[in-house]
Amino acid sequence: MSLSYEFSIGSVRAKEKHLLGASDYEQMLALKSESDLLGFLKDKGYPEGDSAEEMLSARQEMMWKYIRSVAPDMVIFEPFYMQNDIHNFKTILKGVMFGKDYEGLLLSPSNIACDVIKKCIEERRFDSLPQWLASAGEKAYELLAHTKDARLSDGALDRALMETLISISKKSKSLFLVKYFNNFAFYANIKIALRASKSKTTMEFLTTALCGCDDFDKSKTIKMIMAGHERLLKYLETVSAYDCKTAVKLYEERPGLFEKYADNRLLKIAREMCRYSNDGPEPLFGYYIGCEYERKAVNMIASGIRTAASPDSIRERLRETYG
Repeated sequence: MSLSYEFSIGSVRAKEKHLLGASDYEQMLALKSESDLLGFLKDKGYPEGDSAEEMLSARQEMMWKYIRSVAPDMVIFEPFYMQNDIHNFKTILKGVMFGKDYEGLLLSPSNIACDVIKKCIEERRFDSLPQWLASAGEKAYELLAHTKDARLSDGALDRALMETLISISKKSKSLFLVKYFNNFAFYANIKIALRASKSKTTMEFLTTALCGCDDFDKSKTIKMIMAGHERLLKYLETVSAYDCKTAVKLYEERPGLFEKYADNRLLKIAREMCRYSNDGPEPLFGYYIGCEYERKAVNMIASGIRTAASPDSIRERLRETYG
């Protein structure tokens, strides 16, 4: 029997009730050791493991197994897989060119098999890659080979990813995906701009790395970056799109608050457009995003416990929850 979104939505509504919430994070912050954390996670339904990383990895596998079991069409998750494809391409490219081990750094699931990526790089033939990555992959290879500038090479790949995600979202006719990935791309651009304005940068890097998205003036932003950090901040304070003014004010207070705000903005979009949606794939998207934010939060707490960081310092970096 074929699956329907009506079935998947009913299933995911029950499943998302088991996502960790703010009160769970507070309980974890009070724990004194990683073994205490592992016990807590096990009680919350996480699979067994000898470390937080093992448990999170197994939990992620369980998430994808569940999503595959209820999603009428897994093609809808292609945009999210693409983010792993880009990460894997960057990782394998640097590993092959600089002779470094990278196997433990690869992410899954992905659309493109890692051995296919490796073969393309080793043979310098990129036509077997998907069209959206083929030309960007070749450009990234050439940039890294001739300049040894990993940032420039990564910028070419990230731009290709962002513009592809926006294109796919528009073709999907999903209002959520359009809003989500335009916000994703906009804040990726602003992060690049802020960092570039505080360091020596080139026009080549900016034109290569900054991508197009709705309500983003690329040429004006580049001009302000080249004029210096203060000029860029003054300009960004006039940009009303994506609530950029609020984000920049937080950046001026502390850069970490800007990063947190950008992430929370994406989660807020998911909550508003997926958490209470009653049709289509949006509830599945929301559940996936909620799981990803939970994974990052647990990893952050585990790292803090290992380094004996104060609960307040960890709490300050935690993002919001989906539930």
